[in-house]
Amino acid sequence: MGDVVQMHFTTPDYVIFALLLVASTCIGLFYALSGGRQRTTQEFLLADRSMSCLPVSLSLLATFQSAVAILGAPSEIYTYGTQYWFLGVSYFLGLLIPAHVFIPVFYRLRLTSAYEYLELRFNKTVRIMGTVTFIFQMVIYMGVVLYAPALALNAVTGFDLWGAVLAMGLVCTLYTTLGGLKAVIWTDVFQTIVMFAGQLAVIIVGAHQAGGMGEVWRKAMNGSRIASLDLNPDPTERHTFWTLGVGGVFLMLALYGVNQAQVQRYLSSRTEREAVMSCYVVFPCQQVVLCLGCLMGLVMYARYGEESPLDKGYVKTNDQMVLYFVMDVFRDLPGLPGLFVACLFSGALSTISSAFNSLATVTMEDLIKPFCPAMTEAKATLLSKGLALAYGLVCLTMAYVASLMGSVLQAAFSIFGMVGGPLLGLFCLGMFFPWANSTGAIVGLVAGLAMAFWIGIGNFVSRMAVPTPLLPIINATTMPLRGNMTTAVMTTLITSITAKPKPTGVQALYNLSYLWYSAHNSTTVVIVGLIVSLLTGPMKEKDLTPGTVYPVLGNLLFFLPERYREKLCCVTPLSHKPKAINTQPYQMAQESNGVAQHKEEEKIEKDKKDEERASPQPSCRLAHTVQETAL
Repeated sequence: MGDVVQMHFTTPDYVIFALLLVASTCIGLFYALSGGRQRTTQEFLLADRSMSCLPVSLSLLATFQSAVAILGAPSEIYTYGTQYWFLGVSYFLGLLIPAHVFIPVFYRLRLTSAYEYLELRFNKTVRIMGTVTFIFQMVIYMGVVLYAPALALNAVTGFDLWGAVLAMGLVCTLYTTLGGLKAVIWTDVFQTIVMFAGQLAVIIVGAHQAGGMGEVWRKAMNGSRIASLDLNPDPTERHTFWTLGVGGVFLMLALYGVNQAQVQRYLSSRTEREAVMSCYVVFPCQQVVLCLGCLMGLVMYARYGEESPLDKGYVKTNDQMVLYFVMDVFRDLPGLPGLFVACLFSGALSTISSAFNSLATVTMEDLIKPFCPAMTEAKATLLSKGLALAYGLVCLTMAYVASLMGSVLQAAFSIFGMVGGPLLGLFCLGMFFPWANSTGAIVGLVAGLAMAFWIGIGNFVSRMAVPTPLLPIINATTMPLRGNMTTAVMTTLITSITAKPKPTGVQALYNLSYLWYSAHNSTTVVIVGLIVSLLTGPMKEKDLTPGTVYPVLGNLLFFLPERYREKLCCVTPLSHKPKAINTQPYQMAQESNGVAQHKEEEKIEKDKKDEERASPQPSCRLAHTVQETAL
């Protein structure tokens, strides 16, 4: 590694790293042996819908603050400057829309899996397609997110590669399998604190060694690393205000609006209000995380200036450069490198534990329960735990596969980004457009995925054709690299900064900024879905399942007389209040859970059966069926 000796960890560093693993395991064991002891699927998969706002919000933050992002953000700032900070603008709408659109719909339908919504709104085929797409996305992703930071750590410090991978994978599998979602959320809270502590330690010590934050800022200004507002509307420009502030909204919606890992946390909240509040609480936390990443990058620049360890050959990639910087800053401070490694692997743990739990949930709820309706609660809970364990082992297998993939690993992260946009488009199609039908949804999803893979693979091939420098591009607060191709150690092939002809036609599509991928692919799903729906016979309002459409068009067209809005299918079941039978699921969602609610549900079922016998009209029969499915 260049002309420097590889830096190594001391005993205190290993002790701190071990403490992280022990503490995470203990939290899992505590929830396995306390409370209801994870004896029901409701407790194992949804924490008995008993979580309060603060742990849910910190868990929402930790889930997609992966180790890849912790390494990538400072490297991005060091190389390109603080333009990336404008991503924080997208958090406003990126969290407000889930709070006031997606959460009310999902929570009031009393779902366990987000993909149950797709069956209620469209049909079982759409639900299974959405589920299989999500499983494909997460299985490929979780092995890489575990292996990649361990590889970088091994390259810089000599930290045992497979020792780290196995320790993290097995510990995570253990507490996820034993403690269920409650353990996952509370370990996320602990790991979030460790992440903040690790990054703060690096910033404080690094700034002190550089001569204080004033000196750090002065050097960054002199080195043109403090970026001004770039209002260039060109979508092929990697980072501009519009790319980050508008394109980033769609990226955030794909993560905080419809991703099962996040939806599951909303649904575990005690009440809908707590779920909405968790979105509000996570907003300032996201801004803090973004600022920490930016500050760390500026402190790196103050230390090395233009003579980076990468240019000197001390390290081979940008993510290794961040680790080299941490080891350099903490050279004479034993224990602190271990704190940063704990911070790094807290990011990995929180991400993969969420993946295990969400994968177990969708497999159980969407692929097993519908075909085994007679399964007992005890057997379903045991099977859910078995699925969490199985996905943990699959993660380790995928980490091993990642080690064999070499340069093909570039595509692994990108698949995650390619799939997120079409899934967002599928949910938006169902939630905002009442006339969309199941045929439109299926064709739209296939078209969105085809478009995503076409652009992604075209981007990859076009970049491989021309040798270009390796530079990082990682979202500090989301799952990494929504679209651009990355190497085994989370780097992205970026076109040279030298003057080049502006791409046109298909080439321009291949050069689209990775932050627009989510917006482009989700829009493709919606447009194709609507066209196909109109050609094959749009859905009529009376055929819609109550509560599955958010009345956004009805609200926007409020000035039209109701009869015209009805013709446009804009008076949707979510806004209907005359028929008590349609609003019961929503009233019930506001109640806290437990025995009282169970009795209330039984009473409602009895009242509904009596009502159905008294007036067996089609709309009542539909609502009754939906009630049973939703509850």
